[in-house]
Amino acid sequence: MVGTVYRIAGGRGMARGQIRLREAGRAPMMRAMEHEETGARLRIRIVFDGGGMIGPGKADLLDRIARCGSIAAAGREMGMSYKRAWELIGTLNAMFRAPLVERTRGGPGGGGAVLTDMGRKVLGLYRAIEAEAAGAGASGVTALRALLRDIPEGK
Repeated sequence: MVGTVYRIAGGRGMARGQIRLREAGRAPMMRAMEHEETGARLRIRIVFDGGGMIGPGKADLLDRIARCGSIAAAGREMGMSYKRAWELIGTLNAMFRAPLVERTRGGPGGGGAVLTDMGRKVLGLYRAIEAEAAGAGASGVTALRALLRDIPEGK
């Protein structure tokens, strides 16, 4: 489903100013977006003019890099290759005024990666938007969930 929540920007196949909202099953990194009472959650993707975007996958990658201190380890946790993880970080680094992730030089423990101040700021703002949307959309998600067909156990 696509719904206008914030006036951010447009993207391919979307009217200007729309953010995509998706109802789906739970993922561990989306705690702020979960609706325990409904068994549903919102997934927010912000699409900026010019085609840049940030969504749950990139935000989860940033979270994991901050926790693991490694692009490779963060990618492995998400089931993606180092190359794919680094491509996503390259995209994010190019989108914003300053890099979100920086590599650290190798030493006794090897190299790694850290979130920059800008990376922490962008991730914090994205998570705040998620939480705000979850709160604002909770009654609507509950109403939509009530309209779903009953799904037999085991399916």
